[in-house]
Amino acid sequence: MTAIGTRVLAAAGCYVGTPYRHQGSAAGIGCDCLGLVRGVWRDLYGQEPESVPAYAPDWAERAGEERLLDAAARHFLPVPSLAEAEPGDLLVFRFRPQFAAKHAGILSGPNHFIHAYEQAAVIRSALVPAWKRRVAGVFRFPDIL
Repeated sequence: MTAIGTRVLAAAGCYVGTPYRHQGSAAGIGCDCLGLVRGVWRDLYGQEPESVPAYAPDWAERAGEERLLDAAARHFLPVPSLAEAEPGDLLVFRFRPQFAAKHAGILSGPNHFIHAYEQAAVIRSALVPAWKRRVAGVFRFPDIL
């Protein structure tokens, strides 16, 4: 595991059990999947790289743009495939082929990831085939300078 991956997992682990809150990004208080990533980013780097505008729960279905994947490509390092992913890497998921990617999680081991589960909390889930086939992108957090 990379040094940054170790730090990412330590930060993400602090969010496990945090209630799901749409647009939230605070450990122990509430967050959604993007908020988990935003919170981990703040824990590592201090400030988010760009502001996130308000978004509706169905934003990906209505927008038709790959906003999540595009933002990940702007701020993270691309990983060629899930087979090359390491713990601490960002996973971006697409639920349906015709819609934009709209879910994110952090790989916590070869077969598990941490994510904010709607209607529940931030949890560790098994990266079962149903999740694996929905991976639309894999990215690595940049090293801390």
